[in-house]
Amino acid sequence: METLKLVSTIVQVLTSLFLIAVVLLQSGKRSGLSGAIAGAAESFMAKNKARTWDARLARVTKWVAALFLLLTLVLNLFPTTPPAA
Repeated sequence: METLKLVSTIVQVLTSLFLIAVVLLQSGKRSGLSGAIAGAAESFMAKNKARTWDARLARVTKWVAALFLLLTLVLNLFPTTPPAA
C-alpha cells in the first residue's frame, strides 16, 4: 500500500510540473493580432482555432488538470500512517 502511495505521489508531482509548464507555454488572451484587431479577424481566427498551437495547449491543459485532480482525490483516500516512534 505504501508503494502505491509513493508512486501516486511521484506521478502527481510530475503531473503538477507538467501542468505548470503547459500553462506557462500558452499565450495570453490579449497577445498578438487577436487583441489588436477585432471584428472580422476574430471570426476568422475562431474558425481555425482548433488547429492552432494554443488550442492544442489548452486541450492538453484540460486533460492534465483533470488527471491532477483525480490523482489528488485518490491520494486523499489513502490512510495516513502515524510517524514511527
